[in-house]
Amino acid sequence: MERDGTRAGLIGRRTECRLLDGLLADVRTGRSEVLVLRGEAGIGKSELLKYLIDRASGCRVVRASGVQSEMELSYAGLHQLCAPLLGRLDDLPEPQRIALSTAFGMQSGPAPDRFLVGLSTLSLLAGRGGEQPLVCIVDDAQWLDSVSAQTLQFVARRLLADSLLLVFAVREPASRDILTDLPELVLGGLTEDESHRLLDSVVPGPIDPGVRERIVAETQGNPLALLELPRGLTEVELAGGFAEPDVRPLSNQIESGFVRRIEALPDRVRHLLILAAVEPVGDVTLIRRACELLGIDADAALTEAEASGLIRFGTWARFRHPLVRSAAYRTADVQERRRVHRALADAIDADVDPDRRAWHLAGAATGPDEAVAVELERSAARAQGRGGIAAAAAFLQRSMELTPDPVRRSDRALAAARAKLQAGVFEAARELVEAAELGHLDEVGAAQALLLRGQIMSASKSASAGLPMLLDAAGRLQPHDAALARQTYRDAIYAALTAGRLAKGGVRDVAEAVLSAPRLQAAPTLEDDLLTALSRVITDGYIKGAPALRQAVTAFHKEEVTDEARLGWLPLVCRMAHSVWDFEAWSVLSARLVELAREAGALTVLSSALLLRLSNRVFAGDLPGADLLVAEARAIGEATGSSFFAHYGALVVEPFKGREAATRRAIDAIAQDRLLQGEGKVLTATQWAAAVLYNGLGRYEEALAAAVRGCANPQELGLSLQSRIELVEAAVRLGRAEEAASEAHTVEEMAQAAGTPWALGVAAGVRALMSEDAAADALHRKAVELLDTTQARMDGARTRLRYGEWLRGQGRRADARAQLSQAHETFSEAGAEAFADRARRELEAAGARVGRRSAAAPAVLTAQEAEIARLAHSGLTNGEIGARLVLSPHTVEWHLRKVFTKLGISSRKEISLRRLDGRQHS
Repeated sequence: MERDGTRAGLIGRRTECRLLDGLLADVRTGRSEVLVLRGEAGIGKSELLKYLIDRASGCRVVRASGVQSEMELSYAGLHQLCAPLLGRLDDLPEPQRIALSTAFGMQSGPAPDRFLVGLSTLSLLAGRGGEQPLVCIVDDAQWLDSVSAQTLQFVARRLLADSLLLVFAVREPASRDILTDLPELVLGGLTEDESHRLLDSVVPGPIDPGVRERIVAETQGNPLALLELPRGLTEVELAGGFAEPDVRPLSNQIESGFVRRIEALPDRVRHLLILAAVEPVGDVTLIRRACELLGIDADAALTEAEASGLIRFGTWARFRHPLVRSAAYRTADVQERRRVHRALADAIDADVDPDRRAWHLAGAATGPDEAVAVELERSAARAQGRGGIAAAAAFLQRSMELTPDPVRRSDRALAAARAKLQAGVFEAARELVEAAELGHLDEVGAAQALLLRGQIMSASKSASAGLPMLLDAAGRLQPHDAALARQTYRDAIYAALTAGRLAKGGVRDVAEAVLSAPRLQAAPTLEDDLLTALSRVITDGYIKGAPALRQAVTAFHKEEVTDEARLGWLPLVCRMAHSVWDFEAWSVLSARLVELAREAGALTVLSSALLLRLSNRVFAGDLPGADLLVAEARAIGEATGSSFFAHYGALVVEPFKGREAATRRAIDAIAQDRLLQGEGKVLTATQWAAAVLYNGLGRYEEALAAAVRGCANPQELGLSLQSRIELVEAAVRLGRAEEAASEAHTVEEMAQAAGTPWALGVAAGVRALMSEDAAADALHRKAVELLDTTQARMDGARTRLRYGEWLRGQGRRADARAQLSQAHETFSEAGAEAFADRARRELEAAGARVGRRSAAAPAVLTAQEAEIARLAHSGLTNGEIGARLVLSPHTVEWHLRKVFTKLGISSRKEISLRRLDGRQHS
């Protein structure tokens, strides 16, 4: 874009330049800023980035550019941006250092989870050396590989106080949603007056007024078009206005202008530009070697290319504009492109960069080529080892296309489909499965194709949508691959339990299939025992099946299991521990699952692990601990763009706090989520939550109605069973005990089958509600005694509350006060506000004086500040807190300074949980 003497005089961009100056000023004071520049090709995004670089004195600048041909190469853009900072890699915590090193191919190892790579990138960028602010610039972000784009968006959402400026330029319209929900500036065209000024600066000779007006009108204020389109007009056309109008889109017109300029260059220069266009990184040394292989005088060609003004050569080759790159590529025919790819492949050292070499070999292929297909397959394995699932999928798909043997082509199509599924590209995965099925698949291959179809449907639609195919696939795999069949049955039964009443086929069909499947091993495994026992619960009923299911849960609790097996099986085991009322196993295994998932950086497992663990903490009466897990789940959700984790966490925690508005928001958000429409378990969870809420608030009609709906499908287990207890309490409080008789009897039978103190204690409390006089008294006492031996403090406190209410009704006020005061203390410490208020009212009715919570209790901290303060109080370092909440240590420190100021303290040791939770009493 033309400048008035300096870049500060960009024509028509004064407001935009002031905005960039303001962002730099903020960063120099310690804050972090993010901006996405959006606009059509040639609108001035790159020029504003150059302006920013010129103005960033005293800052360290790192930059990257998206390259269209690298969109399938995972972490390519991120590696380009981070490369100048990798000298600080050893400063990162070991798991983060390993994750980033593996992602960038600097070391081998298990594929790192994207979440961990994102956290590592955040730590690397935010952990700058010294106090020099960091400016990160990413041009042509629409061409970033998807993993790099997602990672940088993850980082951008977590920045706050790190002296870091992150600016992206995105060409619109983009082919995909990218970098959404970030601060953005949409660039419009120049005004008519500004367009005339810019046009006059590049057309030194006379120009016909009509031609001038047509150029200004047709370019619509696009600066690059104003600079380039006149180059395509002759002096006669400029002076006389004899050119035909061009009706193509403006970006096409600009690109065509570049094409004409490139075609007018000598062949050696044009071939050099094609080489630079095909070589995505812009490695000048590599381009020189390829020139030699093509017989091009590299020195002369580089000099002439730079003189054209279309490209610059330094450490890297940089085109004047991305449209120049695409224009150069357009000038090459198929044969020229293959020759260039071949030259680049031959110029690359296979030991240094085998993957890029394989990609260029594929570009040079004239037809099926098994040798190249094998190289691509190896590249896919390396990419997958770095966590580059999208890159692995691209390599495998190209490998499949180049495979001459039809059987091997089908196998590679299935491998590519698996990778596309893992990358979340569902339609492409489905197409690859279809391609495999059109080829030559044996029985095992056909079963694996069906399995993939089921997994694609489950992931893209709902748990119920893929269930029939998962079940069919498991049966077909059983004679050939027992381990894979077992895992498929596990996934099918988990999906069926989640789909619940909405399942197509139903959980019973899965259970019957598990039980009828032939056993190929002499001795059943722990996993076999778990699946068999769970299936017996479903087919034969809870009473008959629960003892064996509890034994299977205990085996996972007590026996050594590999970490890989734990990550795959513990989510189901934890759900079953809850269902058989084994509180100790549920507590230990859910904590172990969260720990394993954090250590492995397994984001998908960690998300569900946190929800399993926070449910356990709620029943343990540890609502502050559950809040920390909700915050961690919310942080993951914010980083990945999913709100489900925050809503489901609130669904479990908020009802016990008695916060109706928050609970209703969570219920509505989950009930209205289109992606959850096929999951019956979600309906059960929302009704259970409503029943708990309204029982706590003493609104028993609403509690009863919700509980009836919540326990409508007992085969879902878990919260469906818990809903029965809420139903009994609500019905008895309404004086309609006869409506709860059947459910109370079922709870008692199930408790006897489970045989745990938690189950027996809850059942005794339910029977007490249904009993009178001495029998009720004895049952209440028994319930309290049994629950006191467990960690289920929330149920213990609710049992004491109900016992105290019954004692007061019997006129035994002193005994009532003893039970109610303990219940009130537990609820108050836990933050179960509604139940605490209910206990307080009963205590006052029993003649006790109860201090109310101070109306002046501090509520000055934001939710995030409170969570950080709690974690700091627990002894975690800033780095550890940042890892939990996906923040940089600098941002954690910034929040803690605000916490100290608001609470009037000066150290972590002075943080009081009672002040944080607003639980001071007058």
